[in-house]
This record gives sequence, structure tokens and C-alpha cells, in this order.
Amino acid sequence: MRTTMGMLAAAALATSLTPMSARAESDTPLKGLWKLVSYEVEVRKDGEKVPVMGEHPTGYAYFTPEKRVFFVLTGEGRRPAKDDAQRAHLLETLVSYTGKFRLDGDKWIADLDVAWDPKWVGSEQTRTFALDGERLRVLTPWRVMPNWADKGETRSIVTFERAKD
Repeated sequence: MRTTMGMLAAAALATSLTPMSARAESDTPLKGLWKLVSYEVEVRKDGEKVPVMGEHPTGYAYFTPEKRVFFVLTGEGRRPAKDDAQRAHLLETLVSYTGKFRLDGDKWIADLDVAWDPKWVGSEQTRTFALDGERLRVLTPWRVMPNWADKGETRSIVTFERAKD
């Protein structure tokens, strides 16, 4: 009995010495690697949904236990650029950023410190998400996205599946 009590006390002490933030940070249901399945935008003025990154975009989102998120999303059919116009066009099929995130119910808020578009650096990006088994559905708020500003206000509807590799 005394040995069991001693072992329980030692386990409780070891647990109490583990920083609370380290335990809490690893508890996010988003933690891990997610592979992009689809990316479409809904145009606010007419409700049209457009697969702006093509039918088969590529990319990943990674949520670390330390509460950092990394996104690299690219459109279908990208080819190496041969001139400045083609290089500029490649930016229309790229979304990439990273920052620390926090959860608030069914939303995450990321404070970006690196982004493909410098206007996003220092911004706070909020996303609503829903988990359905191994699927993650992400919805952005309405905004004018730099990649397709000509469409006016849009919101992105992005679907990921938990990566196996």
C-alpha cells in the first residue's frame, strides 16, 4: 500500500512539473499534417463557386504541437516561368503563410509572421473549421483575396484530409 502511494505521489509530482502550456498545446484536434483535397471560392455578389486553384490543387497545412500553423497551397498545372509576366501569374495560384495560432471554439486565429503576400505579414487571420473524421473543412471570412481581387469579396472553402505520410 505504501509503495503504491509513493508511486502515485511520484507520478503526480512528475505531472505537476510538466509545464501546463506543453500539455495544453499538444491537445489541439488540428495537430498534425493535412493534405489539400479541394480549394474553391464563393463570390459574394452572385454566390458563384469557382475552383480558383483548379480541380486538383496541391498543398498541405501543418499544425504543430507548439501552436504554429504552416500553409503551402498551389494551383493545378503550375509550370516554371520563363518571363516576368509568367512569374507574376504564378502568384495567383499560391497561398503560403505561417504564424502562431490559438483556438476559439470552431475557429482558429493565426498571427502571421511570414506570408507569400507581404500585406498579410502582421495580420491576424481567422478561419472557421469543422472536423469530420479524417476531413478538415475550412471557411474563411468574406474578404478581397489578393490572388483574385477582380472577383470582389470572396470566401474560400478549403478541404483537407489527414495526411498519412
